Amino acid sequence: MALLKIAKMGHPVLMSPAELVSDPTAPEIAVLVRDMVETMADAGGIGLAAPQVHVGRRVVVYSVPQERTADGNGVDLWVLVNSVIEPLGVETSVAPEGCLSLPGMAGLVKRPDTIRLRYQDLHGCSQTERLTGYHARVVQHECDHLDGILYPMRMDDLGTLGYIDEMRGTDGTGSEDRTRTAGKAEDNHA
Repeated sequence: MALLKIAKMGHPVLMSPAELVSDPTAPEIAVLVRDMVETMADAGGIGLAAPQVHVGRRVVVYSVPQERTADGNGVDLWVLVNSVIEPLGVETSVAPEGCLSLPGMAGLVKRPDTIRLRYQDLHGCSQTERLTGYHARVVQHECDHLDGILYPMRMDDLGTLGYIDEMRGTDGTGSEDRTRTAGKAEDNHA
């Protein structure tokens, strides 16, 4: 297993649509997934898409800790290959998001509350899931990476984008905690 270098905003691999994986059961995909899981854990993230580690393939890994969900139900490790999402319903929510490719930053993003997720697992089997809440938000964020989209591109108000330490007022100036405006900025998940 190996730690992979995480691409940061501005790198071309993050701006291009990822290619389909022709064989989800291929040994190189299993190695990529193991390395992505190790890299995600080392970086303190809860999700990682292959383009974020300089691999232009449609592969996502994520795991949501219990403390990150409103209902206290975490999500064990999921691996998505060739995922496609479809919004269900018209309800949306605005919540803070962060990203391993934009270290130290967060911003408010509006996303559909409920989605249909279609993907292949590492056995090549097609799966369909209906996801809601924070779980749906994480999947949408990660799948955006597969289409060359970073969360600031989804933001309605770039005035809510900022550095987490500045938003919390931890810059040593004693300035007011602005996370009430920008949400919980520690949601640096992908």
